[in-house]
Amino acid sequence: MRYRLRVAVGPDDVGSRVTIRRRLADGKFSDVVGVLESCDASSFGVRDRRGEVHEVPRDEVVAAKVVPDARG
Repeated sequence: MRYRLRVAVGPDDVGSRVTIRRRLADGKFSDVVGVLESCDASSFGVRDRRGEVHEVPRDEVVAAKVVPDARG
């Protein structure tokens, strides 16, 4: 079975809870989950549950989507 990855997050989703999967330099993947703080042509800014903002360059992103709030 093949899966199709897509980036389904944009500027209209700022303020929503998102998950972003990125490819690291070593070829492995890492996920960032939190509130989308910013979104532009070069990066996504995601605030995690500890309050830290992660800037994720768009060229590292392989998939992204809006997800339900952690409380349900």
